[in-house]
Order: sequence, then C-alpha cells, then structure tokens
Amino acid sequence: MKGDVIIIEEQHRQAAGKIVPHLLQKISAKTERYTISVGGESGSGKSETGHAIAEELRKHGIQAIVLGQDDYFVLPPKSNDAKRREDPTWLGPHIEVKLELLNQHLKDAIAGNEKLTKPLIDYDQNLIEEEEIDLHNIKVIVAEGTYTSLLKNVETKVFITRNRLDTLEHRIKRNRGSEASDPFIEQILELEHKIIAGHKNLADFIITKDYDVIVVE
Repeated sequence: MKGDVIIIEEQHRQAAGKIVPHLLQKISAKTERYTISVGGESGSGKSETGHAIAEELRKHGIQAIVLGQDDYFVLPPKSNDAKRREDPTWLGPHIEVKLELLNQHLKDAIAGNEKLTKPLIDYDQNLIEEEEIDLHNIKVIVAEGTYTSLLKNVETKVFITRNRLDTLEHRIKRNRGSEASDPFIEQILELEHKIIAGHKNLADFIITKDYDVIVVE
C-alpha cells in the first residue's frame, strides 16, 4: 500500500530467524513457488514480520516478495471506513476484502506466471490503482494480512496472537490518521478479534505477544 509505514524491528527479525530454518528444506524440495501467510490482528506486526521473513529468506539465497492484504480491499481506506460507519455488516474477509482475488494471484504464482497485475491502494489519495509485479526468479510469495490464514493456496501459515490491547503502542507508531485514538476503530478491532480468534488453530507457527515462536506439530 502506498503511504503505509512499515517499521521492521528486532523482534520481527528474531521471529523470522526462528521460522525460516524450518522452511528451507521444504522450499528447496518444491519445483513450484512456495507460499507463506502471516495473519493476525491489526497492528500485530504482520507486515513487518512478513517483510522480515522475506529478508531472512534472501540471506539464504531465496528470492521472496510480500503481497499485502491491504491492497485487496474492495474500497480504499477512507471510503472503507465510511462504509463501516454507515453499515454495521460491512466487516470481514468475505465482505470488504477481495480474498478470492488474492487467492487466485497465489494460485497463478504457483502455476508459474512470471508477471502479476494486482491492485495497489494509495492511502493518502484514497485510490485503488494497479501495479505489475515481476515474479521472475521469485521462489517464495509471502501473503500478509488479517484474514490470510483463510487462504487456500498456502503451504505454511504463521499467526501472530497479539490482540488490540497488545498492539496499541505499535498502532500509534504506524498511526494512519487518528485511528489509534478512535473509539469506533477500537470497536471494529474488538469485532475483528472475535472473527479471527480461531485462526491460530490453522497455523503452522504461532508468534506470541512477546514474539516467541511456537512450532505447531
């Protein structure tokens, strides 16, 4: 997303450093591209962890890119916020997000497509544009976002268990407008928490609120 702020910190890199060694053999064993998802609540560090995983993979000579779920919203941010305020049902993965499009893009990447044309949201301009992604030499696609645990075409799923109270400081750092102090947004985050509470049961790796990594057997 244009205009977003991604601050990769040591805890994100440490978590990535614990996860990636478990994946190297699996990635090298596949002839097709490998896919990873990083899910969790807003402000939990999904974007940062996703990018940290991509960075860690590159250290091992594996080229990776990150696809952000934020680019797959039906409406741009300000319009989506207004829609949420006027329509209480406008929330969730199958309503406000083009999750099937993201799923199709992962499927296309696995199938060997060398280019991908995807939506690109401009946060400041409140617009949805398009961008072309070159997948040449890309071996791993990391999809990060609140609902990415629901994606079908994913080999490895990571879930961050930090909730809206744990993420307050991080949301203030990334503050987009006045989101971190808006009671309506806090209400949305509470509903979001209920929607994805069970997603950690889909995960292969769980990152705790303290950024410890649990490998799910």
